[in-house]
Amino acid sequence: MKYISTRDKGISISSSEAIVQGISMDGGLFVPERLPKVDDIENLMDKDYKELAYEIMSKFITDFGAQRLRHCVDKAYDDKFVEGIVPVKDIGGVYFLELFHGPTLAFKDMALSILPHLLKEAMEIRGVDREIVILTATSGDTGKAALEGFAGVDGIKIVVFYPEDGVSEIQKLQMLTQNGDNTFVVGIEGDFDDAQNGVKKLFNDQNFIKLMNDNGYILSSANSINIGRLIPQIVYYFHGYLTLRRQGKLRKGEKINIAVPTGNFGNILAAYYGKEMGIPVNKLICASNENNILSDFINTGEYDARRELILTSSPSMDILISSNLERLLFHLSGEDANLIDQNMSKLSREGFYEMKSIDISDFYGNYSEEEEVGEAIGDIFNENGYLIDPHTAVAYDIYRKYSLETKDDTKTLISATASPFKFGTKVAKSIGIDIEGKDQFETLENLALKTGMELPQEIRSLREKPILHKNNCDKESMREMVEKLLGIE
Repeated sequence: MKYISTRDKGISISSSEAIVQGISMDGGLFVPERLPKVDDIENLMDKDYKELAYEIMSKFITDFGAQRLRHCVDKAYDDKFVEGIVPVKDIGGVYFLELFHGPTLAFKDMALSILPHLLKEAMEIRGVDREIVILTATSGDTGKAALEGFAGVDGIKIVVFYPEDGVSEIQKLQMLTQNGDNTFVVGIEGDFDDAQNGVKKLFNDQNFIKLMNDNGYILSSANSINIGRLIPQIVYYFHGYLTLRRQGKLRKGEKINIAVPTGNFGNILAAYYGKEMGIPVNKLICASNENNILSDFINTGEYDARRELILTSSPSMDILISSNLERLLFHLSGEDANLIDQNMSKLSREGFYEMKSIDISDFYGNYSEEEEVGEAIGDIFNENGYLIDPHTAVAYDIYRKYSLETKDDTKTLISATASPFKFGTKVAKSIGIDIEGKDQFETLENLALKTGMELPQEIRSLREKPILHKNNCDKESMREMVEKLLGIE
C-alpha cells in the first residue's frame, strides 16, 4: 500500500514514511492509493478488539510486517482501557459506541494510544536517527491524549498548542498538569483554527524545517492530519457493527446509520472509510454545533469560513477549517489533486471555495444550537438515566432531527466521544443541578451524587496536581516558541 498526497498524486510513499512525515511536503494530506475491501465482514465476527485492530490495520500498514504491527496493537489496547475497550450501549433502541474508556476519557485515546508505537516502529524501519518533534494543535481532547501517549517515549518530543479560551477547564487542567520531560504545552491567544493553521504553517516553512534538521530534529504530527492517527479510528466502527451483529440487534447484511459529532472531520471520515471497506452503512450523519460550516457545506456545496468562530460547550467541534474534509473531497472528486490544490489554496487566500458537482449523498448534515444541546442531555438522562457529554449530545440531537425529517428507522450507532465529567458545568446544568457559586470540582461531585456515577479518578486527581506548563504566545510567535522550548538558538 502506497500513500499519495491529496494535492499531488505524483507524491507516493510507504505507510512508514507517511506516518513519520505526518503531512505531505506540498501541504496536502496523505491518503491510501486505494481503500482496501473486507471480502466478508462476517468472517470478523469472532475477533476481539485487538484481533480486529490487527486485521483492519494490516490492510493499510503493509511495510511493518506482522510482528511489528501486532506489537503496536498489543501495547496500545491493554489494561489502560476499561469496560472491554469499546462497549456498545443500547439506550432506548439507539446504540451508543462508547469511545471514552481510555486513560484521558475521550475518543482520541483510541488512536493516540497506538500512534506512538506506530511512529517508533516507522522510525526504525526508515532508519531515522534524528529526534522527532511532534507538533500538534488541539481543540481539547487531542492534546491530552497525545501528551499521555508520547510522554516518556525516547527519541520523541511533543509540543501541543491549544486556544487559551477554547477548551473546557478540565481539558485545560489535564494538559497543564501533564508529566514528562519531553512534553510541552502552549496556550495561544486565538482559536483552534489559529493553532491548527500555525502548525500547518510550520510544516510548510522550509527555513524552519532546515533549522530543525540542522539541530538534529525531524517534524511529525499527532493530529488526524497524520494517517497513523486516522487508520486506527476505522477499527471501532467495524467493532460497533460487529458487536450489534453478535448481540442479535442486526440481521446479516442489515444496514446501519452512523452519527458522529464532527469538527475536524477525522472521526466521520474513518466511518466513511469503514463504509467503503465493507460495513453496510445507509447514512453517515454529520452532526455540527453552532459552528455549522460542515452541515452548510453538505447542504449547499459551499465551504465558507468567512464567519466568526463561536465558543460552545462542545469545544472539540469549535472549528472552521476542517482538515480531513480535504481527504473526502479528494476521493469524491475522482482523485482530482489539481482541483483539491486549487480549492485549498483558495480557502487559505479567500476563506471560501465551492464544490457543488460532487456527490455527497452518503452524508446528512445538520447542526444543534446551544439550547438544543442542553435539552438533548436532559432528555436522554430523564428518559433513560443515561448521561452524555455535549459533543455526544450534538450527535444525539441531530440523529433525532434526521429521524423526524426523513422517517428513516434504520438502526443508528452514535459515536459517544467523551466522558460527561469532562464537561461537568454544561452537563450538570442540563440535568437540573444548581451550579451557581460552585467551582468545577464541587459541580462534578454534585453531578456524580445525582447520577449515582463515580467521578473518574483521572478527573478527581486533577484537583491536587501542580500546574507544570506555563507557556503562552500569540499565533504569530509559534515558531519562536518551539525554538525556545527545544533550546534552538
